[in-house]
Amino acid sequence: MYDDGDGPGEAAARLTGRTATGERPVSGALTEVTLDDGRAVMVKRADSPDEARAEAAGLRWLAGADAVRVPAVHGQDGRLLVTDLVARGRPNREAALDLGRALAGLHRAGAPAFGSAPPGGPRDAFIGRAPMRNAEGADWPEWYAEHRVLPYLRSAVDDGTVTAGEAPVIERLCERLPELAGPAEPPARLHGDLWNGNVLWGADGHAWLIDPAAHGGHRETDLAMLHLFGCPHLDEVLRGYERTAPLADGWADRVGLHQLFPLLVHVVLFGRGYAEQALSTAKAALER
Repeated sequence: MYDDGDGPGEAAARLTGRTATGERPVSGALTEVTLDDGRAVMVKRADSPDEARAEAAGLRWLAGADAVRVPAVHGQDGRLLVTDLVARGRPNREAALDLGRALAGLHRAGAPAFGSAPPGGPRDAFIGRAPMRNAEGADWPEWYAEHRVLPYLRSAVDDGTVTAGEAPVIERLCERLPELAGPAEPPARLHGDLWNGNVLWGADGHAWLIDPAAHGGHRETDLAMLHLFGCPHLDEVLRGYERTAPLADGWADRVGLHQLFPLLVHVVLFGRGYAEQALSTAKAALER
């Protein structure tokens, strides 16, 4: 294994086979590196080797669906991940329509089970900086409650971010998931962390997806996350999706169910403000 104490330029050179000619820090974890053939790549330093491995495996799995655009992975070793750089552009309605069609294709590519990890990815993965266990299940309501809602609720209660008196509303929602979840769906291939910050509107006029928490799940979860944190031209994304793979009746009423997972992740990562939103979302879902 290589020493991930190397700088971004050394990592880029090693994993692309080219010479690095320049570096431009983008953030504490990201560095844009220029290569001697004129290309630029992005070097990301993750918090752990497993986090980098999960992201690399997720990007490759999404690319394997031949539906969405993701940066090519040049290599991962230790905490370092080197991918193509996506040149930034601006959102536009045609790109959003195409993104909807692409997401439908990604989801349709499927997964072996709910909770399946990407091939080569760790079972104990991540969503942002929060842990996310990829344990498999055949029944979505049961799996979603056990592996995508209750672990984060327990963590939030243990941390005191959600009080023991507040937790039952989310526990009741989990108990009622079988009747609230809508028609059964096969496991979809999910991006898994599809908020607007992980959608890059490229200079080529297309939308690109980055930073996945990829796993097998319910396709409505990806779309619910786009609703939760906003997305330019979301109406066009949904139009493109529905034209390609119509959603089951009542999907709009189930958005809150699917948002509970990312909201509770945000409770664990960022605190009480998201706890209020998670609790109100659970209450509203129970009242439908």
